[in-house]
Amino acid sequence: MIPFVNLPAQRKAYQLELENAEKQVLDSGCYIGGPVVRQLEGELSRFLESEGIGPEKASEAPKCISCASGTDALSLALEALEVKPGDEVIVPNFTFIAPAECARRLGATVRFADINPETLQISAESVRNLVGPKTKGIIAVDLFGQCAPYRELREICQKNGLWLLEDSAQAFGATQDGRAACTFGDIAITSFYPTKPLGCYGDGGALFTHNEKFATTIRELANHGSTERYLHKRLGYNSRLDALQAAILLVKLKHFKDELRVREKNATAYDQFFKNFARKVGYAIQPIKIAAGNTSTYAQYTLLVENREHFLGLLEKAEIPYCIHYPMPLHQQPCFADKLTKCPITEDVVKKVVSLPICAWTDVESIINKLS
Repeated sequence: MIPFVNLPAQRKAYQLELENAEKQVLDSGCYIGGPVVRQLEGELSRFLESEGIGPEKASEAPKCISCASGTDALSLALEALEVKPGDEVIVPNFTFIAPAECARRLGATVRFADINPETLQISAESVRNLVGPKTKGIIAVDLFGQCAPYRELREICQKNGLWLLEDSAQAFGATQDGRAACTFGDIAITSFYPTKPLGCYGDGGALFTHNEKFATTIRELANHGSTERYLHKRLGYNSRLDALQAAILLVKLKHFKDELRVREKNATAYDQFFKNFARKVGYAIQPIKIAAGNTSTYAQYTLLVENREHFLGLLEKAEIPYCIHYPMPLHQQPCFADKLTKCPITEDVVKKVVSLPICAWTDVESIINKLS
């Protein structure tokens, strides 16, 4: 059986490095926070600096604060941005629930934006139409591994006095116009969930910001609102990264760029195959477009398939795993039950999307042969 993400093969490839790193942490007795976590935060920040951090911040890498998960990172960011009940926050309608969930849990009203029909990223035009007197900010999601349209989104924010939160849970390692993902928002977040392109062996996350005030607030919030033992300036969270997960991430980070190159090669092979395959089956099969100026981590390889039911039957017959990212618009989820929102592109796309295996350890040639 072909795994959707082949984590065992990755571990086998780096096994000696991983076991050595894990042993050092276990032998140290320091399991939460500590020097390994600080080292990871520094390496993640330097990685972004090496990829490009934008002309206005060319001499300064963003500060990195690790935490317990990508979802926690969103909550910490929104609290640092002082989101309160009655505020309105704009999020894309087509994504995982976490951005909308975290905003709603703080009492904000979530406004759902439609998407671009080719890239499936949040639509700047839809966002413009949603901005109102109560709007405080925009959460942009770097969906499927490529950056959202940040030039347009930043213009909207500057014009209306809004903050911009970059949810790069799927796109650490991507770039836009020579600038690294996780450097576009007032605060940016990422996730180290095991199946992410850079994943650990449990939950984990990180935040990035150039703003010293935000960085200090986030560190306090993540540690029970405390910077000094038993002195709590605010109500916070218990959201700290385990040292063991940091050690695993440090090993994987050494190999990360090589893996991204393989993912891109796999995506190119798929693209070429599905051009011919669509003619063979007689219906449209379109890969998600990578916008001009973007590179992608290919967190998922996602297709828009006109006759999805037939296509899934072919995958199942060939024993090829797949996922549907995502099966319904967020506004239709029972927890939101928003009957007023109309996002026609999202409502169409959820009927067509299919994601295929693409990690650096996926035998894409074998999958293509099974479908040929």
